Amino acid sequence: MELGFETVGNASLIVYDGKPVLVTDPWLGGDAYFGSWGLAHEIPAEQAEAIRQAPFVWFSHGHPDHLHPGSLPLFKQCHILLADHVGGRIVNDLRGGGFDVTVLKDNEWHPLSGHVKVMALADYNQDSVLLVDVGGRLIVNLNDSTEKGWGGHLRRLIRQYPVSFSLRLSGYGDADMINFVDESGVRLKSGPELRKERGYQVGAQIARSTDTFGARFSVPFSSFHRYQRTDSDWANACTTSLQDMAIGYHSDRSELLPAFIRYDCIRDDVERLDPAAAPALLLAPEVFGDVWSDELSAQEESKVIAYFRAIDHVRQHLAFIVLRVGGRETTVPLDGKETNRGITFEVPRHSLLKAIDLRIFDDLLIGNFMRTTLHGTWPKSGLMTDVTPYIAKYADNGAARTNEELDAYFAEYRHRMGAMRYFRHMMERTAKRTAQTHLRADSPGLALAARTYQRIVTRS
Repeated sequence: MELGFETVGNASLIVYDGKPVLVTDPWLGGDAYFGSWGLAHEIPAEQAEAIRQAPFVWFSHGHPDHLHPGSLPLFKQCHILLADHVGGRIVNDLRGGGFDVTVLKDNEWHPLSGHVKVMALADYNQDSVLLVDVGGRLIVNLNDSTEKGWGGHLRRLIRQYPVSFSLRLSGYGDADMINFVDESGVRLKSGPELRKERGYQVGAQIARSTDTFGARFSVPFSSFHRYQRTDSDWANACTTSLQDMAIGYHSDRSELLPAFIRYDCIRDDVERLDPAAAPALLLAPEVFGDVWSDELSAQEESKVIAYFRAIDHVRQHLAFIVLRVGGRETTVPLDGKETNRGITFEVPRHSLLKAIDLRIFDDLLIGNFMRTTLHGTWPKSGLMTDVTPYIAKYADNGAARTNEELDAYFAEYRHRMGAMRYFRHMMERTAKRTAQTHLRADSPGLALAARTYQRIVTRS
């Protein structure tokens, strides 16, 4: 392709300027999340070869369906591009492994070729946005990110381009911990299952997001996986099909394109790619080292307890965490007894220890073979209030475990964003959380609130 881009795989954007120039989040095959995830569609040979030839590789964040460990060695001779994440975990790990890495400062254009330049926006959730200008067309690669204070700036940038594309995670919401069981061990219906039952329209969600940012086109993205372990196969009922992406998409300002496309930026011509579905594998957990009957040793129990107790916010806001491993329970005593809130994680030993050693606990949550029980009174947001971000985002990836480290972490993002923009974002976040606490995800009231918010922000 002379000048343009393609979308393939899970979250791979391939940009061309006479030849391949850039690829984002390349996951070329194999598994992710301790073997739980595989690609939903094969990557055609032509695009796989283009991915390998691209001199620049962008990794948006550390999840293994984006920064895929099995694919990473293929890019040892490439120039790796990263957002400027506080803590620098990814850049330090990659440079330590001998990779050539450039950290892109926020809000600055960086030329990659004669007709391609990129800009990164990092956020405090350890995620990032990549903007790609391809001959005057703007690709907004949002991957898994949610608005964290950069929304107004992004909208102003998009307005400068007559042709723009929004690429973003969409769906019923299975890319999160959804494997909850009650105290008797019975699995609870997940959010995605309930949304499907209630007729939740994924396309309407995509249209709202696209129109809120003001993009001309939307391309479903970062949503194409399947579950392949026998202990997570149940979650395949919660994934989002290509057909689901279009349901309810109505807009007089934007257009939904297929998920896998080739776009020619000279002729403004779009061609649909139709990659084959990946084989429907079903593998035992033992293939990935997980034997559910294995127990923790006394030394391993101490390691697990120390890991959780080192995170001040979690220690202070929960009463306890129980790890049920091999049928035996290890209790992590915490200090938030007045909250009456606790968690039981039932999880195989091998993956638990790997998650703690590598500081990738979020991978266990998203893998959805670990079973989670919430004890006591929890808000509707569940683990997202005081647990998941503080363990997975701020502690594991941002190296902010103590209260002092956490204060410094947010102070840096506040400094980058500017006090007024940061304050406005926090007020908006509080309002959203209040609405989500009191209204169902598919309720008319929440839809009305979302439309009202959309009208307000699109004028900013």
